[in-house]
Amino acid sequence: MSVAPFVGASFAAADYVVFAFMLAVSAAIGVYYAWTDRALKSSDDFLTGGRRLTALPVSLSLTASFMSAITVLANPAEVYRYGASIVFYGLSYFMSMVVTSEVFLPVFYRLSITSIYEYLELRFSRATRLLGTLLFIVQTILYTGIVIYTPALALNQVTGMDLWSAVISTGVVCTFYCTMGGLKAVVWTDVFQVGVMLAGFLLVIIRCVVLKGGVGLIISDSRQGGRLDIWDFDPKPQKRHTFWTVTFGGTFVWVSIYGINQAQVQRYISCKSITHAKLSLFINLIGLCCILLSSVFAGLCLYSVYKNCDPWTAGIVSAPDQLMPYLVMDILGDYPGLPGLFVAAAYSGSLSTVSSSINALAAVTVEDLIKPHMTVSDKKLSFISKVLSFLYGVLCIGMAGLASLMGGILQATISIFGIIGGPLLGLFSLGIICPFANSKGCNLTASDSFNRTSTGLPAHMSNIATSPAQPDHDSPIGTIITILVGLFISLVTGGWKRKVDSRLTLVKSDTTVFCIFKALKDRLMTGKPDVAQTKENHGNQNPAFCNIELDYMKCNTPT
Repeated sequence: MSVAPFVGASFAAADYVVFAFMLAVSAAIGVYYAWTDRALKSSDDFLTGGRRLTALPVSLSLTASFMSAITVLANPAEVYRYGASIVFYGLSYFMSMVVTSEVFLPVFYRLSITSIYEYLELRFSRATRLLGTLLFIVQTILYTGIVIYTPALALNQVTGMDLWSAVISTGVVCTFYCTMGGLKAVVWTDVFQVGVMLAGFLLVIIRCVVLKGGVGLIISDSRQGGRLDIWDFDPKPQKRHTFWTVTFGGTFVWVSIYGINQAQVQRYISCKSITHAKLSLFINLIGLCCILLSSVFAGLCLYSVYKNCDPWTAGIVSAPDQLMPYLVMDILGDYPGLPGLFVAAAYSGSLSTVSSSINALAAVTVEDLIKPHMTVSDKKLSFISKVLSFLYGVLCIGMAGLASLMGGILQATISIFGIIGGPLLGLFSLGIICPFANSKGCNLTASDSFNRTSTGLPAHMSNIATSPAQPDHDSPIGTIITILVGLFISLVTGGWKRKVDSRLTLVKSDTTVFCIFKALKDRLMTGKPDVAQTKENHGNQNPAFCNIELDYMKCNTPT
C-alpha cells in the first residue's frame, strides 16, 4: 500500500521530542526491571513476574494488549464511514469478561501453568498441545506483523518519514524492553502506554469540540448524517453491523482473546491471588469501554469535520487508515508537540500489543517446545527466554513486511483471528465444560473446523481497516463446529466412560454465584460467615508462587 505524506503540515522539533519521550520511557522501564530483578534467575520470574502481580497494573496491561494502533486509527475511520454501531462492542466486552472470569480463569489459575497449551496435554493428548502451540505461534506472528506495520502508516502519513524506518524502530523498542525486563516490564510499559493512548484520543476530541463550537453540533451533524442510527436488529448475519453481529459475534472473538489467548491469560494467572486475577479482568473492562467510547466519539468528530469534503473520496488520502492522521495534522499542525502526542498514542497501541505477543511467544516456546524435551537448569531457561524474546522480536519485524503485501488490514486481522481463534476456543471449551470430551473427538474436529473456516471474506469487507474486535462470522462458526463435532465423536468413541481429574474441568465451586450462595447460606445457618472461607490471606495465594526464603522441597506446587 503506497502512502503519500500530507503536504500541508509536517512534524516540528517539539513533535519529535514528544514522540521520542514516549519511546524513551518505554525503553527505560525495561532497563529498570532488568536492574531491579537482576538477582532473580528463574524463567518463571522472567515470564510471569514471579506470580506476584496485583490487579491494577495487570488490568491496564490487559486493556493495552489488544487495544492496538489498529484501534487508534481504524475504529474512528469505521465510525466515520459506517456509523457508531460498534459502540455495542461494550456489551460484548462485558459478556466476555464474565465468561472468562467464571469459566476459564478458575481452571487455568488452579493448575498453575505458564503456557495454557499445557492444559491441552493434561486434558487430551500431547499431540493436541503441540497443535495448539503451533497454531498460536503462527497466529501471533502474523498478527504482530500487522500491528507493527499499521502505526508506521500513520507516522509516514503525518511526517513523511521512511515507512520501513518506522517499522524497524517499533520492533526494536519492543524487542529491547521485552528482552531486558520480561513480563514486569511489559505490564508496566502497558500501564504507561494506555495513558498515552487515551491522551491522544482526548487531544483530538477536545480540539474538534473547540473548532465545532461544542459537543452538541458534533452530535447533530452525526445524527443528520445517519452515523447515530445504531439500532439495527436485523438478524441477517451478512450485514456489516447489527446489534446481533456486533454484540454476539464480538463476544466470540473477545472470549477467544481473553479466555484462551496466551498473551492475556499469562497476565491474570501471574496475579498474587485469584481475587486479584478476577478483579483485573473487570477493572480492565472499564479501560476497554473508555477507549471504545473515545474512539467512537473521535469518529463522530471526524465525520463532523469532513462531512462535506471526504478526504478519502477526494484522493487526499489513499486509505481509510490515514483519515485520523490527516485530521490531526489538519487541526493540530499549527500546535508543535500535539501531532507528536497523537502519533505517540498510535505507537503506544502498537508497542503494547507487540510486547505482549513477544513475551507470550517466548513463554509457550519454553514451556511447550523446550522443557518437555530437555533437562535444563532454571538459570539457563531464563537466558533462553531472553534469547527467544529477541529472536521473536526480529521475526515479527520481518512479518511486518508480509503485512504490507496483504490485501487489507481488516482481511488479514479477521482471517487470522477467525480461522484460528474460533476452533481453538472450541477445543478449550470442550475440555473445561464437557467432562466426557476425549482426545479422539478433539483431534478429529480440529482439522475439520480449520478447513471449514478457511474462507475468504465477502468482497465488500476487503481492504478496510478495523480493530480485531470486528465480529467475524467465521469465529462463532469455527467454535460451534468444534464443540458439536467434538461432542459427537467423543460420545461414540466412549468418552462418557472416561474419568477426568476434577482440576481440569469447571466445577460449581469455581463460580461466583455458588460462592455467594454458600456465603449467604453459612451466614444464615451460623449467624456469621465461615471465617476459613472468607478470610483474606495478605500474602501470595497463587498456587505456583514459591518464596525464595522457604525450603525448596516445601515449595513444590501440590498436584
